[in-house]
Amino acid sequence: MSNIDSLPHSPPPLWPQTLVGAGVLVTGLALAFGAIGISSEAGYGGVGPNFLPWLVSIALTICGGWIVWESRTGGFREMDQPSGATKAYWAGFIWVSAGLLLNAALITSIGFILSCTLCYLLAVQGLRRASGQGGVNLPRTWIIDLVTGLLIAAPVFWTFTKFLAINLPGLTATGWI
Repeated sequence: MSNIDSLPHSPPPLWPQTLVGAGVLVTGLALAFGAIGISSEAGYGGVGPNFLPWLVSIALTICGGWIVWESRTGGFREMDQPSGATKAYWAGFIWVSAGLLLNAALITSIGFILSCTLCYLLAVQGLRRASGQGGVNLPRTWIIDLVTGLLIAAPVFWTFTKFLAINLPGLTATGWI
């Protein structure tokens, strides 16, 4: 009598891991290529506008190279077995995508706060459905998600517009909504 768990598992194929690493590496290099054209003239605090793009591109390039190296030398050795569903939950993907696309489409007409609140509301609804949470169609859940989105988006908007003097699209000319 043999136990099925004692049988050796075949290692996962390495090409998907290598592909992910190559994607991260290419993204880092593309960001570095784009950062070349950004002015390095030092601004407030001695940091120029190209500092963050260079920092992110270097981090992505290092991480991408590391992932490729790791995948080509045996793969992710300590990786747990995948959890979750065997198939993608496309309805959740559509909810999240709709939130992002509507945010991009409406941000200049309804303002940062309302468009980001809508994005949050739709994304959370998609994630709730994907995780199988019950009660996603209850009005209470929608109201909680709406209020939470407002409580996140409004302080972010005010921090950027009032304290950092960064222009974000608002609904009114007052700069508060």
